[in-house]
Amino acid sequence: MVPLPKPPTSTIFPAKILNCNPNFVSIKHKLIAFLNLSSSARHVAQIHAQVLASGLLGDAFLARELVRLCSLPPSTKCLSYARLLVEHAEISAPSSWNILIRGFASSDSSRDALRVYLGMRRGGISPNEHTFPFVLKSCAALAVLRLGRQVHGEVCKFGVESNVYVQNALISFYGSCKKISNACKVFDGMSMRTVVSWNAVLTACIENSRLADGIGYFVEMRNCGFEPDETTMVVVLSACVELGNLSLGKWVHSQVIERGMVLNCQLGTALVDMYAKCGTVWCASFVFDRMGERNVWTWSAMILGLAQHGFANEALRLFSNMMESTSVRPNYVTFLGVLCACNHAGLVDEGYKYFHEMQYVHGIKPMMVHYGAMADILGRAGRLREAYSFITRMPTEADSVVWRTLLSASSIHDVEDKSGLGSEVRKRLLELEPRRGGNFIMVANMYAEAGMWEKAAKTRRDMKNKGVKKIAGESCVELGGSVYKFYSGNDSRDERLPSSSLSIAAVTMVPISTAKVYELQLDHMTNPGHMTAGPWHDLRPDRSGGRVTTWWSWLVVIGVGGWRVIGSEWCGLYDETMAPSLNPRTPNLNGNIENGGFGSREIVAEGREGG
Repeated sequence: MVPLPKPPTSTIFPAKILNCNPNFVSIKHKLIAFLNLSSSARHVAQIHAQVLASGLLGDAFLARELVRLCSLPPSTKCLSYARLLVEHAEISAPSSWNILIRGFASSDSSRDALRVYLGMRRGGISPNEHTFPFVLKSCAALAVLRLGRQVHGEVCKFGVESNVYVQNALISFYGSCKKISNACKVFDGMSMRTVVSWNAVLTACIENSRLADGIGYFVEMRNCGFEPDETTMVVVLSACVELGNLSLGKWVHSQVIERGMVLNCQLGTALVDMYAKCGTVWCASFVFDRMGERNVWTWSAMILGLAQHGFANEALRLFSNMMESTSVRPNYVTFLGVLCACNHAGLVDEGYKYFHEMQYVHGIKPMMVHYGAMADILGRAGRLREAYSFITRMPTEADSVVWRTLLSASSIHDVEDKSGLGSEVRKRLLELEPRRGGNFIMVANMYAEAGMWEKAAKTRRDMKNKGVKKIAGESCVELGGSVYKFYSGNDSRDERLPSSSLSIAAVTMVPISTAKVYELQLDHMTNPGHMTAGPWHDLRPDRSGGRVTTWWSWLVVIGVGGWRVIGSEWCGLYDETMAPSLNPRTPNLNGNIENGGFGSREIVAEGREGG
């Protein structure tokens, strides 16, 4: 028997030893078998010692397997050990470096992944098409645009710019760095695309609020014959949330059912979130109840959706159910929903309790939004001084949203500012945001409501002298699958509408206290789709008869065959002087898509040609 050569004792990682003895082949096979059976990092270290003793560290396959086991499988992962193997064992094969970069990039250690890549380049080892996707993924995670562009240059230098996996990674990288034009340029230049390519460009557009472009790519994807997968649907559903387009969201859900897609945790959560944020809470609950698997994000989406739409008790019961009957632990979004529920229900003590539990029981550090929610709970309950004390004791400086929340509460519970708290809050708010027009308007209105006309006028003058302008408020209305945006003060007059389909003629927000009501003069016989709106007559508020609410909103939808008025809140302004064809229906308190998000009540009036 030929004795095995002993490795040098002067170094931990000996030089490469090449031996063609058949015994080495037998030992190699045994070591490979042991590697396949290893179940912990300790096992891998023992096998590594045998590799060293056998002088087989120079074997590229064994070296790659050692690095793979230390980099990827959770049971044997030890990235620091893998890094020592790669950097000190003189491994020149790029495959081992690629595995190590992949391990770091997949373990939220993006900086280490980039350091390994730089070490690879300093060692003179050329990257390949398997290197760049994970390097670009790390650049995207860190949003390091300059370094990512240098990597893009190396992609071109080594001739892999046409590789579909590298191109997909480039699209995701540029999208993460908010360089949408670059992402679209890479995508448009691809000679071959996969579903992943389409998902990457969709994500890049939608996550950067290029919603129209994102929906456009989705339509193009279907026209090109690509079948969307679960990831595509999740991305498009997020666009539906941003647009508030419930019809598109329902269509996506129908496609999920029609294509027999698996309602996994991610897709189910996206559907729950979409329905909840678009106002159809019962649909969100329907999907939630039928999900086989739920994670913390699923529970959080449902709890927050219930809380934001006034179902406070249901939200708190759902939270208790999650805590008692599942192993899911809450996160920061869950507690935001719980605090929101306490806010709507006026549960101050419960709000304090949950805020304390979040910190000291679950170890979740409160974010600014949690402090704002707690301040809002106190403010709505009229405990203004307590809210002010809570804000000033925050470990970080309160932002403008928190102060604006308290100022809004002061305008309700302390209109005349007898406590002097409102003045202090106004001062702090204007110091934080001296160029925000909405703050000046809010302060001026508060002075006006308290009868301090000189101060209100002075605030308006200061606003004008500083050149500050208030951005007009906007509302979105969904009609026929399309979303229309309208701005405060926009009064559409003599607007021609397409006669081939229903269209929006006008949206006007009318404060009842100003006693302005508008008359609709419709002439469908001669001008289909034509509408004019003008002042009808003044009405004095009749509070005794219950005829006045805060706002009356109306929306006119005109088609060839007739017209339709949809109002968000019924305020009893209909009387015999109105046109005989205007027949108000009972308000729908369950809410309806057609109210366009203006309010929870709907009033509908219809008319026909010649009516």
